[in-house]
Amino acid sequence: MRKTVTALAAAAGLTAAVGFMTPAAAADTAQLSVLHGIPDTTVDVYVNGALTLDDFTPGTLAGPLDLPGGSYDLAITAPDAADASAPIIGPVTVDLAAGGNYTAVANLDATGQPTANFYTNDLSMLEAGKAGLTVRHDAAAPAVDVLANGTPVITGLENPDEKSLTVDAGTISASVAAAGTTDPVIGPADLTLAEGTHTFVYAWGSLEDGNLALATQTIHGMESAPNAVPGALATSDEGNGGALAAGAGAALMLLVGAAAVARRKHTAAARS
Repeated sequence: MRKTVTALAAAAGLTAAVGFMTPAAAADTAQLSVLHGIPDTTVDVYVNGALTLDDFTPGTLAGPLDLPGGSYDLAITAPDAADASAPIIGPVTVDLAAGGNYTAVANLDATGQPTANFYTNDLSMLEAGKAGLTVRHDAAAPAVDVLANGTPVITGLENPDEKSLTVDAGTISASVAAAGTTDPVIGPADLTLAEGTHTFVYAWGSLEDGNLALATQTIHGMESAPNAVPGALATSDEGNGGALAAGAGAALMLLVGAAAVARRKHTAAARS
């Protein structure tokens, strides 16, 4: 194989691929991930005419690629094609802004034809205790509703649209149903939304062919000063353990001192 980028993950089951990544570290580069959402079709992916992903299999998320900001031509070909001159999809021109984070998806449109969608990933900071959730419809299927713990939280989502929410961090039971119904066509499956992360969920595949699936992509690093906010979970390494313990001890001493002062004031008032 002529792999130049290794696919991050490909897992069997409901969640087909999970990518864990961080916001772009350098302001002069962009990050691009690629998701293969066309069932039963192995492909090659070319960027600006150069083979970038070889034998790319369905349900796989690859990247992120660190690329200088600018315009790029993406083409998807049959596996082991000699070049990008006869693409199955594309070429599609995408503009990557320096410092941006993007995902390109090879998928089926609502009628079942191969196409490509291009998304900008939101890296906005999140409040303590919160997580970001974006659902993207990249399946050959009509409009859908997205349910969390059995309750619709996104309704009438159509291919290739997306919808974003800010939610409490935690684990939810997620499922996808035809719009206006609650009978799942995908799921339910547990989805863990960690504090300070943004999770992107992709519905892909074909309803008619019975191979609908979910893929997820998680980007970390959107915490708003987590260690400075009461009740927030620490996200730093083990070296901060002593500092965290010392901070907790100081806070406890302040609380004890305050309680003692309050008791003395209460006693003095009672005696007078």
